[in-house]
Amino acid sequence: MNELIGLYIDPGTGSMLFTVLIGIIGFLIYIAKVSIVKLKFFFTRGKIDKTESEKIPYLIFAEDKRYWQQFKPVCDEFEKRGIDVEYWTTNADDPVLDLKYEHVKFVFAGEGNKAFAKLNMVNASIVLSTTPGLEVYQWKKSKFVDYYVHMYHSLGCGGYRLFGMDYYDAILTSGQYQIDIIRELEAKRHLPAKELKLVGMPYFDAMKERLDNTERVHNEKPVVLLAPSWGESSILNRLGESVIDELLKTDYDIIIRPHPQSFIADAKLMDDLKAKYPDSDRLTWDRSPNNFDVLNKADILISDYSGVFYDFALIFDKPIMYMDTNHDNGWYDYYSLDDQTPWVMSNLPKMGMEINKDNLKDIGKLIDECLHSEELSEVRDQIRADAWVNIGEGASRTVDYLTDKYKELAEKKKQQLQPSSSKKEKKNKTATTATANA
Repeated sequence: MNELIGLYIDPGTGSMLFTVLIGIIGFLIYIAKVSIVKLKFFFTRGKIDKTESEKIPYLIFAEDKRYWQQFKPVCDEFEKRGIDVEYWTTNADDPVLDLKYEHVKFVFAGEGNKAFAKLNMVNASIVLSTTPGLEVYQWKKSKFVDYYVHMYHSLGCGGYRLFGMDYYDAILTSGQYQIDIIRELEAKRHLPAKELKLVGMPYFDAMKERLDNTERVHNEKPVVLLAPSWGESSILNRLGESVIDELLKTDYDIIIRPHPQSFIADAKLMDDLKAKYPDSDRLTWDRSPNNFDVLNKADILISDYSGVFYDFALIFDKPIMYMDTNHDNGWYDYYSLDDQTPWVMSNLPKMGMEINKDNLKDIGKLIDECLHSEELSEVRDQIRADAWVNIGEGASRTVDYLTDKYKELAEKKKQQLQPSSSKKEKKNKTATTATANA
C-alpha cells in the first residue's frame, strides 16, 4: 500500500549519542580528506584528485524496499540512457538486489543506523531520495555530497514531521500546490529558497501505463476495499470491528488491506481482527507487496488519511469514502502553515463521502451513491489536472533535471579549480606594474 501522508515515520528514532558520534567521526574524516585534497592540489598544481574521480555521479537512497515503485521509472530512464547510477537500499532481502541492470548498481547499505552512518560520509555528486528529515535526525549531510534532491513518494506535501524538507537543496514536485506550500514554509522559517522543479509523478505514470495495458476487472457485484492507515487515528483503531460488521451486512465483497506498519505498531489489533474475521467467500485479507492488482479489482475504496486515496481516485478513476480522523498536526509541517488542513484531507470532501459513527449503519446506501455519482467523477478530473502535471513524462523530466544539474555542478567545480581569466588578468597586470616600478 502507498505510504502515509499525514503520519509519516521519519528515520529519527536513534539515540542522541549515535548522532553526536557520527557527527564527530564525519568531521574528523572531513578534515583529513580536505587536508589530503589540499596537499594533492598543491603538488599537482590543481589537477582533479582521486577523491573527485571516485565520486558517485548519481546516488538514489531508498529507506525501505517498498519505495522501489517510486524509483523504478527513474532507474529505468537512467538505464535507457546508459547513465550509471547507484541505488542504495536498507533491506537485505530487497528484491532489487537480484535485478540485472547494466547501468544501475544495487547496493545493500545496511539496516537502520548503519545505512545512515554510511550516508553521512558518502562521496557523491547528487543524492536523490524520498526520505524526509535530512539534517534533522540521524541522516546528516555528507561533506562530500554536492547536491541533495527530494522526490515525493505521493501527491501530498507538508505532511512530513516538522522540518522534513527544509535542508534539501531541491525538491521535485508534481503540482503548483506543492510549490506554494514549500514557499510558505520557507518564508515562515526564514529559509533560503530551494530549487523547485515541476516534473510530475513518475510512479503514477508507470502505474497508469500498466493499467492501460491491463484488462479492467468487471465484478459481478461491487468489491469494497478497506485500506486503512495505522496508528491511533486509523479507521480500524477508531471504528474497529463496527466498520467490518456493517460492511458484511451489505451484499458486497470485502477486501481488507491494512498498511504494512499496522502489523508492527498495531500487531495485537491485527491479530484480533484476523482471528474474528478470517478469510471467507465474502471477505479477504490482502498483504501482497504491490497494491496494483487489488486497486484494479476494487470498485470503491474506504480509508482514513492514507495516500492510497489518490492512487485509487486519480489513476484508477474510482470513488472513495473516508473517515475524518481529526489527527493532531502539531508535529507536522502543516502546523506552520496558515491553513493547517493537510492537502490530502482538504480534497476528500470533494472526492468522496465521509463515514462516521453516526452514518455507519447506512454505509451500504452511501456506497451505492458514490458508485453512481457523476459529480464525484468530475471532481476527480479537476484534482488530477491540478496535482499530476506532465502525465507520462515524470521519469524523463526527472532524469533531465538530474543530468542537467550534474553538468552544472561539474562546470562550477571546474571553474573553482581553475583560475578565472579575470584573476589571470589581474595577476598579469600586477606583475607588469611591479616591473615598471622596479
